[in-house]
Amino acid sequence: MAKRVKRIKKGIESLKEEIEAHFNKIEEDRRGENIGREIYHIKEIDKGLLKALEIKIDILKIKDNSVEKYRERLERIKKELNLQIRK
Repeated sequence: MAKRVKRIKKGIESLKEEIEAHFNKIEEDRRGENIGREIYHIKEIDKGLLKALEIKIDILKIKDNSVEKYRERLERIKKELNLQIRK
């Protein structure tokens, strides 16, 4: 079980890094006015990465509010872009 826990913790950190990378790419796309790519990164975070992070945190039953923080950050970006992305 210890190996599994260690692997899941490593996966959580990896997902957080990937989410941050996508947020950075959103900022780059915003400067370059590339809205199509911006929307792609928003959807990638929203539909894939946050759900995976949430599942891994639930498996370990740890207190980690990073999913909520990332969702709030994503919602702020969506509001700034005036986007209503279907869920």
